[in-house]
Amino acid sequence: MSFTVNTDTGLLDPARLCLSPNRDARPAGVDPSLVIVHGISLPPGQFGGAEIEDLFCNRLDWEAHPYFNEIRGLEVSAHVLIRRDGEVVQFVPFAERAWHAGDSRFRRQSCCNDFSIGLELEGEDTTAYADAQYDALSAAITALVTAYPDITARDVAAHSDISPGRKTDPGPAFDWLRLYDGLNAQLS
Repeated sequence: MSFTVNTDTGLLDPARLCLSPNRDARPAGVDPSLVIVHGISLPPGQFGGAEIEDLFCNRLDWEAHPYFNEIRGLEVSAHVLIRRDGEVVQFVPFAERAWHAGDSRFRRQSCCNDFSIGLELEGEDTTAYADAQYDALSAAITALVTAYPDITARDVAAHSDISPGRKTDPGPAFDWLRLYDGLNAQLS
């Protein structure tokens, strides 16, 4: 699997584009320098539905599931979602700020949304992620490292790393060594 980033448009090719309104401009002069790996399922523990896209595009039916009352009105996004089957959906161009990290800090810098790229994996903390997701994630990060000189393979963190005590994703089911092996194979 292989991706490229068009640095003029900030789009990942061949991702499916589904633009989210939950984005804005990065601060002037700030380029991406961090990749944050997230995990999400909506409703929790369920995969394959339209709910994640609906949440990121502000069209989630809040009455469709009892859990949705807990997140009612939430306006969030990510740059990219990687589905269980490896499908990649882009919501925010990389040159723009996606609303994915919340209250966060990485290497003494706060407000990680300002300088990060958020990659969501369809999954949950305790369910193994799919082979196709690791392949797509490694390929996407490789494309980002190639396109943005401020990002290296060492500049990848979990949501739980940048928001400890507040977030747990992508969780203990995520195999970091597998990701690093995939990155090493693609970047060498």
